[in-house]
Amino acid sequence: MLQYKAGYKFVQSGVHAQVLDFAAAITCAENLDEARRSLALTLRDVAETALTMVLVFHSPNPLASDAEMDIEESIYLHLQVNAPT
Repeated sequence: MLQYKAGYKFVQSGVHAQVLDFAAAITCAENLDEARRSLALTLRDVAETALTMVLVFHSPNPLASDAEMDIEESIYLHLQVNAPT
């Protein structure tokens, strides 16, 4: 499990959400609950794509912060490995 930092900014159209220390993981939604769910799925998809394409996989930065965000909190990435059968 990897612990990243999520940031949420309230805007007129809803909530913008971003993993602050994995910049490719960004999304938006109508409210905070939807933004949290969407960001978790986005982080998983971006991480899987990076691994599949042998791209740079970003390590968590516990000091990541963005003064423009209204809320910052931890977001966790769980990766699973399956052995061939």
